[in-house]
Amino acid sequence: MIVNVTYLLYLAISIAITVWVAGTLHKNGRVFLVDAFHGNQEMADSVNHLLVVGFYLINIGFVTLALKAGVKPTDLTAAIEMLSHKVGMVLLVVGGMHFFNMYNVDRFRKRSMAKEAA
Repeated sequence: MIVNVTYLLYLAISIAITVWVAGTLHKNGRVFLVDAFHGNQEMADSVNHLLVVGFYLINIGFVTLALKAGVKPTDLTAAIEMLSHKVGMVLLVVGGMHFFNMYNVDRFRKRSMAKEAA
């Protein structure tokens, strides 16, 4: 029973984190993308939406694949440790993806600005 509860908590926490981060990135990333696309709001909104879809697919895919990984907990302490480890991995993946996306969008923006200046 403890295994099932731990898995359900892991899924609930991980998906909630993914949804919250995706919403935050979508809302706050729009301004950055509009600037990167020189005020072309339609293009910025389209790219923003596609980034969110990719973010969901990769993160929820990782969450579901990592569900079975590891040793099944046999007591409450092991369950808490497993949950902590799995949620921590999700946070690292979400954070890594965020910085990877920001790096690439910033590179695109700088290249675009350099072309415009030339």
